[in-house]
Amino acid sequence: MTSGHHTPPQAALATWPTPLEPAPRLARALGLGEGDLWIKRDDLIGLGGGGNKVRKLEWLCGAALDDGATVLVTTGAPQSNHARLTAAAGARLGLEVVLVLAGSPGCSSSGNLALDGLFGARVVWAGEGDAGTLATTAEQVAQRLRQEGAVPALIPFGGSSPLGARGYVDCARELLAQAPELTTVVTALGSGGTMAGLVAGLGPDRVLGVHCGAVPTPAATVSALASALTDTPCPPDALRIRLDQVGAGYGTLTEPVMSALTLAARTEGLVLDPIYTGRALAGLAAAVQDADITPGRRAVLLHSGGLPGLFGHPQALTRAEEGLTSG
Repeated sequence: MTSGHHTPPQAALATWPTPLEPAPRLARALGLGEGDLWIKRDDLIGLGGGGNKVRKLEWLCGAALDDGATVLVTTGAPQSNHARLTAAAGARLGLEVVLVLAGSPGCSSSGNLALDGLFGARVVWAGEGDAGTLATTAEQVAQRLRQEGAVPALIPFGGSSPLGARGYVDCARELLAQAPELTTVVTALGSGGTMAGLVAGLGPDRVLGVHCGAVPTPAATVSALASALTDTPCPPDALRIRLDQVGAGYGTLTEPVMSALTLAARTEGLVLDPIYTGRALAGLAAAVQDADITPGRRAVLLHSGGLPGLFGHPQALTRAEEGLTSG
């Protein structure tokens, strides 16, 4: 969206830093010492219901405004947290928003989709297809907007580009100021930009990504983004990535993830979602079992938000309600 070496200004969308909170009961339940696990609360970013995409959108929307954009165009699934927060960012900045979503009208009852409408976004349904199909449709939408006299800015899938990933280089700096002794940050790995920014800021040894099934080549995706952010290339085999929490696919609920949702809620009153943060905690639990994360060392779970997605996941809601007890 920008050319040359010009660095665009960041759009002001939130207040920083986000809190870093201890999770002693969850830590003990996982087999760690009670001071070993902390939660980076990026779910508490105020804009649009919160979540990690806001950090990326500060850079991406700053570039869009710098380029004179009047409308933001982005892509995602119907339950996309990124689409929801792009809609919220557009409302905050006075920009129109068009969301190019996979599927067709009525294919989802996602909480995120309801918020998209509340924020005033327009939706273009792209039908079934992969990320390439969505990107092609988004470019067609942008071309039509240009013909109508608008100035569209294409925001990448998940906000994950080298520019958007700078938001998590910023987060890495926050974490080093809040917990300089941290040894591992565990994050959901969706479109790759969050992990890439953390890797660029902390180094690959201190970041564990838990693949969620959103991209076909997670290591290559993160490697390319992280390498674009630093002077030192970051090869895929240098990354710490768990591939064991995807289950039957991106949208499915697995038993380890349901256990993680329940454990976080019942030990810390912490609500995770079944697509991203639930998988991140399930991966953290598996890493403790594998002795990849060990007692006596500071681990941080990045809470990247996603609560509205829980309310559009029928299987997770049913399982959660089964936990009700009568008194």
